[in-house]
Amino acid sequence: MTARLLPEMRSKATDVSEEPEMVKGQEFAVFEKELIRREKSDLRRNLQFVEALFQEAVDLGVFPLKDPLEGLEVDIRIAKVVNSVQTAP
Repeated sequence: MTARLLPEMRSKATDVSEEPEMVKGQEFAVFEKELIRREKSDLRRNLQFVEALFQEAVDLGVFPLKDPLEGLEVDIRIAKVVNSVQTAP
């Protein structure tokens, strides 16, 4: 996938015109939407990413949690505040 996108990226990278940042941001958004549209999801690859992230968290000592209930009170208070806010009619 990367090799297929490289020529497109090179042609845009060589254009050093003085465009405002907003235009460049819009061009990137169009590029990103097109990339997402063309790229098919791959469940096996996605699961490999999740497993690798989990293994990294284990290696860093983040998982398993020493106290799984730590911070639960804060989460409950935040949830109460968020749920008490009325939405627009």
